[in-house]
Amino acid sequence: MVSTAMSPISLGFSVLTLLLAWILPANADEVSFQEDVRPILSNHCFACHGPDENNNAAGFRLDVEGEADLDEVLVRIESEDPDSIMPPPDMHKPLKPEQIKILKQWIEQGAPYETHWAFVTPSKPSLPDLAHDEWDAPIDRFVRSKMESKGLTPRPRADRRTLIRRLSLDLTGLPPTAEEIDAFLNDDSETAYQDLVDRVIAKPAFGEHMARYWLDLVRFADTNGMHHDHYREMTPYRDWVIRSFNENLPFDQFIVDQIAGDLHPDPSVDQLTASGFNRLHLIIDRGTALPEESFVKNVVDRVSAVGTAFMGLTLQCAVCHDHKYDPISQKDFYSLYAFFNNFDGAPETGGRRGTDFLRGLQPPYIEFPTEEQSQTLARLNAEIARLQTEAKDLQPKPEPPKNEDAAASNPQPPTENVEQSEEKAEPESSPEERKQKLQQVQATIAKLNKERDGVLVNVPATLVMKERAEIRPAHILIRGAYDAPGEVVSRNTPSFLPPMPDGNDPDSLKTRMDLAQWMVDPSNPLTARVTVNRFWQQLFGVGLVKTSEDFGAQGQLPSHPQLLDHLAIEFIDSGWDVQGLMRSIVNTETYQQSSIAPRESFVADPQNRLLARGSRYRLDAEVIRDQVLSVCGLLSPTMYGQSVKPPQPKGLWTIVAMPTSYPNSYVPDSGEKAVRRSVYTFWKRGLPPPQMTIFDAPNRDSCIARRERTNTPLQALMLMNEPQFFSASTTLAKRLLDDESLNSDDGTNHKRLAAAYETITSRPPNADVLESLSRSLDGFQSLYESQPAEATALVQRCTDPLVQSVSAAPDQVRLAAWTMVVHSILNLDCVRTRE
Repeated sequence: MVSTAMSPISLGFSVLTLLLAWILPANADEVSFQEDVRPILSNHCFACHGPDENNNAAGFRLDVEGEADLDEVLVRIESEDPDSIMPPPDMHKPLKPEQIKILKQWIEQGAPYETHWAFVTPSKPSLPDLAHDEWDAPIDRFVRSKMESKGLTPRPRADRRTLIRRLSLDLTGLPPTAEEIDAFLNDDSETAYQDLVDRVIAKPAFGEHMARYWLDLVRFADTNGMHHDHYREMTPYRDWVIRSFNENLPFDQFIVDQIAGDLHPDPSVDQLTASGFNRLHLIIDRGTALPEESFVKNVVDRVSAVGTAFMGLTLQCAVCHDHKYDPISQKDFYSLYAFFNNFDGAPETGGRRGTDFLRGLQPPYIEFPTEEQSQTLARLNAEIARLQTEAKDLQPKPEPPKNEDAAASNPQPPTENVEQSEEKAEPESSPEERKQKLQQVQATIAKLNKERDGVLVNVPATLVMKERAEIRPAHILIRGAYDAPGEVVSRNTPSFLPPMPDGNDPDSLKTRMDLAQWMVDPSNPLTARVTVNRFWQQLFGVGLVKTSEDFGAQGQLPSHPQLLDHLAIEFIDSGWDVQGLMRSIVNTETYQQSSIAPRESFVADPQNRLLARGSRYRLDAEVIRDQVLSVCGLLSPTMYGQSVKPPQPKGLWTIVAMPTSYPNSYVPDSGEKAVRRSVYTFWKRGLPPPQMTIFDAPNRDSCIARRERTNTPLQALMLMNEPQFFSASTTLAKRLLDDESLNSDDGTNHKRLAAAYETITSRPPNADVLESLSRSLDGFQSLYESQPAEATALVQRCTDPLVQSVSAAPDQVRLAAWTMVVHSILNLDCVRTRE
């Protein structure tokens, strides 16, 4: 929201002042390599004169001090000769005059270089001076100091209704209930807000909401993603992520267990489940590509995921050659690759039959049978094993070879004892009887196998990681080709980062566990920074480093570098306490600011990078859907379990599924499953839920550290026409009409309209809004009185049995009119916007 307007002259002057404060360095007499020079070199020069030593034009690098003749560089960038000017015209990246001025000034200062900020282990920064008593928290002091250095002042604290709605949506993805709002509004204690924060974090919904961001990051999905895009079962991994956030599992352990949970000395079920992180990559079907090629693609995907999720680096750019912008060599990439190429399993899906295929499983995996399932399977397996032994005994026995010559030369007359034994022996079954008995046993085995399979397909299971006993060698792949192995490489971490500790035996083979421990070592400059930046992004809409997926040279500089380092170090010192980190951020004055600000503030800093106001942005897809179901009283509280399929347009999978895909058609769930939280929605990579992708949810083919946020007409059309949203609106309308406490003595609908508005928006309507809603209700009432058949159709489309029981025409007209009012409120901008 924007406050009152200013005159054009005043506005222009204010915006110019803010822009200059933002652009110009703090000390205009000095140029910073980190902030001013490196971004220019990275965007305009490193492609030809950067870290890729195999593709360096003129044989020199501009990312390394002392390699280039900078005087010549200055001549070339100021040249007007198209054959001499740099960058060359065919790059279509000409330098601007102000950029040339910065480079010239840097060279005149002696051209001092600095190591890229993200590759230097953070050190604890000194806190800025305390100038404002209310802004005394360390986070607030860093933010306020930067804000004031740019000539800005903060906005006042938001009102309580805004705060509780903001906090609830940010930490649980759900709006507050009316009871929670009342409790907060009536809490006069000094710790009212802090107590609210504790209550919200303690909700199970906290873990569900936090997990949603992580599932984007690790590309969790319910299908394999290529060719047939078959079903894959890994929901126990998703449930483990949810539990981990709710139980506040230390984040370093959260990382270690995912990279190497299977390598603990005696791994727990949770640790094995966590190792499924290494199995979340796309998998192609057998026979679609050569197994060797599929294997390489899988390992490259694993390494790329580690780079994005834990390091904030684009490691995949070094698959075919040295990285063009960051000091990641091809050897560095394949040294990391060596940690992940020893997988003990097939690189492609299995056949299209059997219980593993139906269960979406591919070895290795672990199972989670209930006690009843375990007992049933044990009984069936024992009976099948007994019958298989019996069947083996019933198989026709080969006749002994006849040797007539030997029999003739050694006649042996039968003795009396033999004759007596033969008289007492049981008569042997005839071959035909044995054959019939064998057929009966085999039929029983088939019946028991079918019964066992019926139990087995319902046993929860998940894919896990497993190492081969024999170490598979790793090579640099020439130009990234799977069939062009080059130099053999050993397991190691990137050479430009702090080395991996040698441990007790420096000559021992390094394992994924060693890599995982290195990843969370305090000397690692990336992991903690990348992690706290993403949590900040969840709360403010944009990270301190906007490019949360790329902390390299092509990524953006942090808006508050000292604050980022402070958060990273505090996070490590706290024992990687996620809930503590989130609590420390949301308790700040920075977080609690109002998002209402003067227009020039939005013009000068549209993305709120200086944090001089509360952040305001459109909610994510899952939050929009879950909010509708929640305020309408339909959202199921059930947690965990297999993914569910809420309603979506018929035949949608037809365009992406093959006749032999499994599943090849979308069969929506009904009842309670249809209104589960969106984090449990079945995610088909070939065609994710359209209600989600319309609001920029990814298909999860690759790791996504931040979603794009768009506002399109298609989003409005979906909100206005989505059948489940319409049905939910009717359910809420029915509940409002059935609430006799909302009946008004004055004969107006104001009390009920106010309740509808407050239920959905978390705040009461003002007089103008109430009048507008009243006029809308009257208009809809008149419309449906003239078209009662339309009212009947609207009511009958609702899936709520109580709504469908409304049969009297006047009641249907009234319910239809109220449905449209509720639906209109659900479509307001303030409902789908985080204020």
